[in-house]
Amino acid sequence: MDKNAIKKYAIWARRELIDRVTKRAAVFGVSKDDLGDPNADSVNGHLLSDAEKRQRQALIRRIEEKGYEQVMEEVAYTWFNRFAALRFMEVNGYLPTHIRVFTDDEGRFRPQILSEAIHLDLDGLKKPKVYQLKDSNQEEELFKYLLIVQCNALNGILPGMFQKIEDYTELLLPDYLLREGSVIEQMVTLIPEDDWKDQVQIIGWLYQYYNTEPKDKVFADLKKNIKISKENIPAATQLFTPDWIVHYMVENSLGRLWLEGHPSACDKYLPDHNADGSVCVEEGKWNYYLEEAEQEPAVQAQLAEIRKQYAALKPDEILTIDPCAGSGHILCVLFDVLVQIYEDYGYTAREAAASIVQNNLWGLDIDDRAAQLAYFAVMMKARQYDRRFFTREVQPHVYAIQESNGIHRDHLHYLGHGMSDIERNNAVNQMNALLDEFIDAKEYGSILQPGAYDWALLSRFVADTTPEQQVTFDESGVEATQAQLRLMIAQGQALAQKYHAVVTNPPYMGQSGMSTRLNDYVKCNYPNGKMDLFSCFIESCGHMLITNGYQSMITMHSWMFLTTFEDLRNILLLRDISSLLHLGAHAFEEIGGEVVQTVAFVIRNSSIDAYIAHYRRLLTPSSQIGKEEMFLTGNNSFFTTNRRFKKIPGHPFAYWIPDLTVSLFEKMPKLGELCISKTGMTTGDNNRFLRLWQEVSSLQIGNKWFFYNKGGGYRKWYGSLDYVIIWENDGEMVKNAKCSTIRNPNFYFRRCISWNLITTDKISVRALAPIFVMGDAGPACYIESEDDYWSFLALLNSVVSDYLLKIINPTINYSCGVMEVFPVCLDQIRARINIALLAKQNVTISNADWDAFETSLDFQRHPLVTPAIDQHYMLLSDCWRDWERACADRFAQLKANEEELNRIFIDIYGLQDELTPAVDDKDVTVRKADLSRDIRSLISYAVGCMVGRYSIYKKGLMFAGGDWSEEPFLQALWDDAGMQYVQAEGNMIPMMDLNPQKVVMPDEDGILPITDDEYFYDDIVTLFVNWVRIVYGEATLEENLKFISDALGGKGSPREVIRNYFINDFYKDHLKVYQKRPIYWLFDSGKKNGFKALVYMHRYQPDTIARVRTDYVHEMQSRYRTAIADVEQRLNDASTSERVKLTKRLNALQAQADELRQYEEKIHHLADQMIAIDLDDGVKVNYAKFADVLATIK
Repeated sequence: MDKNAIKKYAIWARRELIDRVTKRAAVFGVSKDDLGDPNADSVNGHLLSDAEKRQRQALIRRIEEKGYEQVMEEVAYTWFNRFAALRFMEVNGYLPTHIRVFTDDEGRFRPQILSEAIHLDLDGLKKPKVYQLKDSNQEEELFKYLLIVQCNALNGILPGMFQKIEDYTELLLPDYLLREGSVIEQMVTLIPEDDWKDQVQIIGWLYQYYNTEPKDKVFADLKKNIKISKENIPAATQLFTPDWIVHYMVENSLGRLWLEGHPSACDKYLPDHNADGSVCVEEGKWNYYLEEAEQEPAVQAQLAEIRKQYAALKPDEILTIDPCAGSGHILCVLFDVLVQIYEDYGYTAREAAASIVQNNLWGLDIDDRAAQLAYFAVMMKARQYDRRFFTREVQPHVYAIQESNGIHRDHLHYLGHGMSDIERNNAVNQMNALLDEFIDAKEYGSILQPGAYDWALLSRFVADTTPEQQVTFDESGVEATQAQLRLMIAQGQALAQKYHAVVTNPPYMGQSGMSTRLNDYVKCNYPNGKMDLFSCFIESCGHMLITNGYQSMITMHSWMFLTTFEDLRNILLLRDISSLLHLGAHAFEEIGGEVVQTVAFVIRNSSIDAYIAHYRRLLTPSSQIGKEEMFLTGNNSFFTTNRRFKKIPGHPFAYWIPDLTVSLFEKMPKLGELCISKTGMTTGDNNRFLRLWQEVSSLQIGNKWFFYNKGGGYRKWYGSLDYVIIWENDGEMVKNAKCSTIRNPNFYFRRCISWNLITTDKISVRALAPIFVMGDAGPACYIESEDDYWSFLALLNSVVSDYLLKIINPTINYSCGVMEVFPVCLDQIRARINIALLAKQNVTISNADWDAFETSLDFQRHPLVTPAIDQHYMLLSDCWRDWERACADRFAQLKANEEELNRIFIDIYGLQDELTPAVDDKDVTVRKADLSRDIRSLISYAVGCMVGRYSIYKKGLMFAGGDWSEEPFLQALWDDAGMQYVQAEGNMIPMMDLNPQKVVMPDEDGILPITDDEYFYDDIVTLFVNWVRIVYGEATLEENLKFISDALGGKGSPREVIRNYFINDFYKDHLKVYQKRPIYWLFDSGKKNGFKALVYMHRYQPDTIARVRTDYVHEMQSRYRTAIADVEQRLNDASTSERVKLTKRLNALQAQADELRQYEEKIHHLADQMIAIDLDDGVKVNYAKFADVLATIK
């Protein structure tokens, strides 16, 4: 199946249909801004027919009720579903006429229905109209007419897909359907015909991909804190379940129920196994069925009693449901297995089909379009088994959950008149109660739990009317109310009745995405599963089961481990887990990354204390196919009882761990008993309260701004000191903000060990000095004992920690609750003195690595400069080799220390059979030398020296906020040189030569032009070359420049390579290093590189832009004029070959000059405003003030 073609088509088709439907609405005078007069007789010069008037009025009413965009979306997907259904039916020969609607017999886009129009035998077809349209060559109109008639004819057998098209959907049927490039032509052309023969796949993927853009929008809105509305729940939560997982769920629930009651069917339906235990995959067999584990005799006796219940079942008594049916994938597999069950009982597949639809199968979904497709899928599945099924007048129990909000309750007065007064009053009361339960039902879907009702009574009440009243039905609207009430009863009964098998892939939606109404409902009705919709469904599906029935689902795996799901686990541990596939990440090929980690499982609604469940651990494969292949090998099987989980704190489903590990949790003290763990504050508005420390004035760090523990990337021991929070007056501003939640303030500014709340792999723990305000993304442990502090830091950074934490919680979330139950072999750890010593050394090593880069507040001097200053190295290559050795030594020492700690802890915990002490290089979180990276960082440091952030004569920051002055730089220079200075008329006069060719001083105005030639005295390349000369010496200048250019890569001389780097790549690197919060701002005229200049944010003054304009932009314009005149003069005397080069050069100069002219107008406007900035506002706010003249941050 060509999924790329299906995806491309479905996404495009949605846009195209919405556009076409919208244009059709406009033809009838209905637009988003003006719905028009609903009673108009003509629109845009077109006289409306009676049918068009009714349809237009219905359209306007619908828009007033649901909104313009929602109605356009609904009509678009209605036609999309109909087109897809017709295409499926014509390809598979399911159309009753056996005449293709979109193609000819050879599959070409030549609708056979057109060529056979006069011979068609369709209900409602008006032959005179066909002749009229054919005679007048109105082929497009004829096709639309035949399409509508065909859909109406199919209403008789498929009313759930092809409703009578007499409403506004007919009015909005798109035009130009026969043209090349139309929605129908593209469907035929792009999606291979063979793909339409796989019913489950084609329908499922079309539905999923059609929702791609709405789903993307929902998640983009979530980032803006916009909750998921009931209209968007389907798009946000729809996910097509892999076929093999659906088969596992169905075969091990419905299939198991039948086989355990009818073991003679095992040979018929269970596959053989190879000598190595792998499955011999056979068509028609239940290849994903898991054999039950060997049970104790007492358990076997209880199972035998349950199987007696199963044995007594007849096929037509089995009730199954998918309460989140989506496009019907699970329903179709349930159907297939039910057919096999009927066949085992003696029925033919043809005989089984109608009975399954009528007696066995139910489906519900919150989404109308999904339910429509699921309905269609079930009907087509029945038609697959029974060629005459469409004549049997049987309809599936597949429903879209509907709301009762718009139902006219006053119409209840017209119903139930053949009943006694007592009976009728009872029915009215029950009906009103049922309608109350379905108010806003689209918010809740299938987690609704109707109360106890007399469904037979309600059905009679709705059907029971007197002939006198029936005369007025059309006028009163009671018929429509009757239809709505029947649906209320049907969906209520579907939700209320008990099933033998409940199989579903529920929606995944955390509390943060829920609307207020939904959130309140789940808190009230699903207190144990309220954290996510999928966990609510775990509970609700359990309620839908008969005793000993089977519940099978695929969900996120977080319920197995997170502390927030502990109450739900306790409920599930009271029931029997039959089997479980731990899938982890990448079980769905459409979802990348590690966030969505899933588990498929089967639960029996029984409680046998020592029942042994079958688990499969399929985490390793990184693809959907890989996980299926591992399953079929039969490897990675584990067998355990529920009682074992109860021995581990929090009762995580750690099915794979050995008994020795379980005993650790039973016998050892927990980390939470030995220290205090706390979560920090939530600002509620990081953009307002947090900054990278480089953004603000360094003078205010520790006074107004304080370091904030926000977690960070994977880094152990020390580091991730990036963010600061405004905490002036003890955090007054943050504390008074309504959006903020202050937690545990007494633990701020205390020494601790901290880790990231969210991690995609292993935990990394760091030592934090008492300088931090604690955030919610960086939980922490507070430990009084000095030795325990270092020992626990070492323990939590060990392989033992990773192993045990993945048992407690193998998700990406490491809350305090997870860490508190970590078992600590306290006495043995305290007996090992070298643990604390190694931990301290590791922190020292990591600290040195962190401070070697300029993103550290304690950065002193670039490591490639230090040897030149301190040891008078003249060759940059020598400095690099020293740095490379130092990094390698640091890396090797840290790795050796970590492996030694691993040996110690593995020995203490007795995990020699489970773990090895080896540490992968990727897990050592200090950096190795990297020539390209380190040369680029050297250039960044040099720029810092040029603008006054650093000085080669003094370590650390020189200027990052406050009042600018050159005096500290002069003082640093003289102190470094051991020189004297004198005061003269208030000025400092050095007793040395300040020739810029001999010393490095900050640029006078902090503006560094970057141009394609040396136009200015403070040209950035000129200053950089001079900086290299002064730092490393004149004698080695050219060799050092070549070393730099080779590391950068590129063509040309060293100076050309360096200039190209500044023009093209320096700012990209700067944005990357400073996390898109640049402190050097790039003034940029555009793609022609007419003008670029760097300005150091901390030296910005209100007149800076004016200086950029007058001293640089104007000067550059003058340079361009001169250069253009020169080239034009040279062209007069140039040879033919020279003229080509000169013309190219002239064009480039003119383009740059034009770009700069336009840029000057923009910068002029800003210069006149004399805009001031406040460093406390941060880069995002301040940069935006000058967005028109600065480079775009990407």
